[in-house]
Amino acid sequence: MCAEQSEGNPDQASFQFWGYRRPEGRPGIRNHILILPTCVCASESCRIVASQIRGAVNIVFLTGFACHPNIYGVVIIGLGCETVPHKQLKEKIGRLTKKPIVSFGIQEEGGTLKTIEKAVRAAREMAGQAAMQQKELFDASELYIGIECGGSDATSGIASNPTVGEMSDLLVDMGATTVMSESIEWIGGEHILAKRAATPAIHNQIIEVCRAYETHLTAAGQDCRAGQPTPGNKAGGLSTLEEKSLGCIRKGGTRPIQEVLQQAVMPSKRGAVVMDTAGFDIASVTSMVASGCQAIVFTTGRGTPTGNAIAPVIKVTANERTFHMMEDNMDVDLSAVLRGEKTIDIAVDHVCRFV
Repeated sequence: MCAEQSEGNPDQASFQFWGYRRPEGRPGIRNHILILPTCVCASESCRIVASQIRGAVNIVFLTGFACHPNIYGVVIIGLGCETVPHKQLKEKIGRLTKKPIVSFGIQEEGGTLKTIEKAVRAAREMAGQAAMQQKELFDASELYIGIECGGSDATSGIASNPTVGEMSDLLVDMGATTVMSESIEWIGGEHILAKRAATPAIHNQIIEVCRAYETHLTAAGQDCRAGQPTPGNKAGGLSTLEEKSLGCIRKGGTRPIQEVLQQAVMPSKRGAVVMDTAGFDIASVTSMVASGCQAIVFTTGRGTPTGNAIAPVIKVTANERTFHMMEDNMDVDLSAVLRGEKTIDIAVDHVCRFV
């Protein structure tokens, strides 16, 4: 019922990547300054501050973003009457990370203009410090990569998902960690995914996640099987929920699943893990990034613009038309695999160069 523990491939030579050392965990592959609002009332001020600082990013509040390895430091802006005040949030993040952190309250500083002025000054100083940090080479085992799919078509299950699945196996064999989310997409193939579980308990967790999801939707008068595959999936050649699910879980590789994570939770084990998230690309990517993924590899057949401010989202498609029609958003063209001009092994090397 459960997969054997993998010892990795001893003949597989690891590779190195350039990154920024973080004192509390995995290295980052970006060196951003995060401008973090504590509430919607502070979000516009944060956007303005981020727009004035090169290398700064502004994103909705999640503590995991502040702890993310791609973040050098954090500037927090609050209003003053929210549930979690800026000083309390600063203290919480400070207990989890050694990054430089400053915070401001709009009601304390004299309004938005004065707050923005002070926050810009602080962020600019922090950005100068970040610019002084030198890149270092790190082993592939330090990578934590998220895997996602969206806007799938027939080419996803035939070429791009199997290629990314091979990439996942390759990284896991090198000691890295990969995570696959969007648990509603497992339904129809959850019994196959569960066979990869490293333990009986993990096997049962995977089955229960899917059962609970369907029960929840039924209680709300919804049926995930009625809405899946989506009209776009059908237009792309997918005919059944099971067919879509088989393609989806293939991108997660074949190695034993070491852990089932809740949404946005950091993994406690290395290797292949899965995360229980909603069936929505943006929510799934956000959750995986909040858990610490340095990058996301995202397969698509129909095309999607989904991205993330903190971690690069690498778009992989085996649909040549999609690659050219959405060239602003696509990174890797695997249509040669579909035509038989490249093997999946060669294509994996191509994807890994982007990672």
